[in-house]
Amino acid sequence: MSGVAPALGAPPPSDAGGAGGAGGAGGEPRDPAHRARPATRLDRLRARRGWRTLLGSVVPVSWAVTLLLVPYVLLLAQSFWRLRDGVITHELTTENYRRLFGTPLYPATILYSAGVALRVTVISLALSYPLAYVLAFKVRRHRTLMYMAVIIPLWVSYLVRAYAWKIILGQDGILNGLLLSVGLIRAPLTVLLYSTAAVVVALTHIYTPFTLMPIYAVLDAIPVSLREASQDLYAGRWRTWLHVTLPLSLPGVVAGCTFAFVLSMGDFLAPQLLGGNDSALMVSNLVWSLFGVAFNWPLGAAVSVVMLALTLALLAVAGAVEARGRYGQVATGAVAEYAGPI
Repeated sequence: MSGVAPALGAPPPSDAGGAGGAGGAGGEPRDPAHRARPATRLDRLRARRGWRTLLGSVVPVSWAVTLLLVPYVLLLAQSFWRLRDGVITHELTTENYRRLFGTPLYPATILYSAGVALRVTVISLALSYPLAYVLAFKVRRHRTLMYMAVIIPLWVSYLVRAYAWKIILGQDGILNGLLLSVGLIRAPLTVLLYSTAAVVVALTHIYTPFTLMPIYAVLDAIPVSLREASQDLYAGRWRTWLHVTLPLSLPGVVAGCTFAFVLSMGDFLAPQLLGGNDSALMVSNLVWSLFGVAFNWPLGAAVSVVMLALTLALLAVAGAVEARGRYGQVATGAVAEYAGPI
């Protein structure tokens, strides 16, 4: 007990001893350096979520407005100006749009470009979907490596890829040389290059990775349990794909097709290098000739505005199709409805 008595009878620690620890009786540190500094106006703004969001969005919104919205507004305004004796006057008129829709050349050019873009989209989808399906469901090892091999053309310059097809399809190119060496032809083919087919082949090669990436992303995210449930209900591979995999993959299909169609319809370089006389029928080359050759900027702006409106309409339709599909509910219900009785 003698060892316990001093501990019980010991006086409480003084304030001086406590001041070296957490502080005095009030809990405030005595060192002025540890006192909280007064909140500034910037601190009060940061404490408010709305102001934080506003301050964080100033730079990206300003960037988008400066580089996207302002040029579009200027383009729209220029489409209503008049070209008089080779001089652009700021007279508001709808003459450019009347000429655009009243001259058969311009609607025919837009329809021709849409036809080329549609062929590119269909071929890209036919190549991308089976490949994405194999990568998502069949490949177990080296999947990432094979996926990188598919998209590695995107690492190469667009100009290099377009010129590569010019070398392949030329009269003295690789394809003609191969056909001559095996005896299938006696003279080099001149129809391979400078034709619509050459443009379609080149654009398909360039934009197929853009079609594959969203399709693969959607297929890879499909739960395995849905496909396994369909197979447990004795549904075959084709029925499982038709009623489970395909509905779930439609968002990726819509996104990939939209990429391929919009990008190929507005492409300029590949038709210029590979299209020959047919390149003049592409809308991008038409806009270039109106701005750079004819110096009819108001009419070129009107064509550009119409193309922009068509692109926005296509994106709106694609978004509506994707939003109204409700693919997850359709596919989940299809497992029980279409797989067939056990």
